[in-house]
Amino acid sequence: ASAAIKRYVELGNALNATALNAIGLSHVCQLSDAELEAIDPPSLKLVSLNPSNCSQEKKNILYRKAKEAFSKQQHFPAYYQLILPYLEGAPGADLKALSKDNVNMNMSTFVTLRRDSLMSLTPAEVRGLLGLNLPDLAGWQYRAPVWDWVRLQRQSELDALGVGLTGGTQEGYINIITPKFPALSSAPLGSVAGAFHLLPALLLTFLTVSIVS
Repeated sequence: ASAAIKRYVELGNALNATALNAIGLSHVCQLSDAELEAIDPPSLKLVSLNPSNCSQEKKNILYRKAKEAFSKQQHFPAYYQLILPYLEGAPGADLKALSKDNVNMNMSTFVTLRRDSLMSLTPAEVRGLLGLNLPDLAGWQYRAPVWDWVRLQRQSELDALGVGLTGGTQEGYINIITPKFPALSSAPLGSVAGAFHLLPALLLTFLTVSIVS
């Protein structure tokens, strides 16, 4: 299938809706990144793709294509359902924008979001994304990636969500790292102190000899 698709593209054929339907869900992830970039965005309006089994880079490419394809619907309620199959490739900025649209994202979608995108969200933005499904967040608080997200947040902001999340950073908490110094040699302390006392004189003598020579 990969060889056939590659040959098809090499002959100058576009990856339009007809081609994507022929490739089907089972082979879309076998397309190379370059082949995915060759997809004509409007064709995604006529096909039903599910890139959930693709690599993250392929998900990112397909998300960009889908966003372009559905850009004219971006301010309508139907936009979320159109872009939903591609959200695993969405950058943080786009998720932050969606958090203002009352999309009521479910947890099965939330936990499959791009990790770096999810970690960039504030508790208020997560509230906006999940909406009516916000209480379900508590059932995931000790599971990845939600637990990793929780640990990055201020506990006071987690408390404001009102779903019982714990594990955030306390206000005023400072993580102090104690520096580790190499142990002193076994020489007597008096000898070590004497060596430090003589060090400036030794350096001066060395510099003087270097200049004269």
